[in-house]
Amino acid sequence: MGAIRGPVRKIDLNCDMGESFGVYRIGADEEIMPLITSANIACGFHGGDPQVMRRTVRLAREHGVAVGAHPGYRDLVGFGRRPVRCSPDEVYADVLYQIGALAAFCRAEGVALRHVKPHGALYNTAAADAAIAGAVARAVADFDRSLMLYAPPGSALEQAGLAAGLRVIREGFADRGYAADGTLLPRTHPGAVLHEPERAAAQARRMVCSGTVTADTGEEVAVPAETLCVHGDHPSVIQVLRRIRSELEAAGVSVGAPGAD
Repeated sequence: MGAIRGPVRKIDLNCDMGESFGVYRIGADEEIMPLITSANIACGFHGGDPQVMRRTVRLAREHGVAVGAHPGYRDLVGFGRRPVRCSPDEVYADVLYQIGALAAFCRAEGVALRHVKPHGALYNTAAADAAIAGAVARAVADFDRSLMLYAPPGSALEQAGLAAGLRVIREGFADRGYAADGTLLPRTHPGAVLHEPERAAAQARRMVCSGTVTADTGEEVAVPAETLCVHGDHPSVIQVLRRIRSELEAAGVSVGAPGAD
């Protein structure tokens, strides 16, 4: 997944946002937004109806948070976390459609769309499947080649993004457990989600300061991240984010979106 690297002085904190739909509320966006630097906003397929999308773009603008599209499989019932059998052509069209939907709200609100990060099962599939990864990357590049693509380090998605001429931002997860091969543990696996803020913050600091995490096997695994994700539906997300920011400040690391001063 990449070589172990020295400490960095700046890191992006991203969170999946705007995932409520209709009367169903997911996450505490108003409390989370001041604590992050980039927001991955759902685009309607796994969460995020049009009103939610507009409100979330406005909320990001109010707090100076960079906005990214968070396209997923067309799976509201499964929250986009179940694999869906789709051809690369279907994935391309679905991703392009979702980016365009969020971009419309960004344009209306005077907000720049900065990046794209696939959601859930689409993210995991694109990380391993070169054909799906290529479809995602082509959709991003065909919409706007200046958009950044968030991807796991060393993944098929990273390689596809680079091949498409995109700037790829390598992502680590503060609140998720890792396997020895550097991939995320399946959510059905014990230890897949780090529920304690202290553990998540310690993992975040280690990723930033040494470029590594401790896998479920106890092995040290390289995860050279430029952005750290905390999930918005994590039950302790506010405490996790506050603890991470405290740990990073203690380590002399600032937070900011990629490309921001």
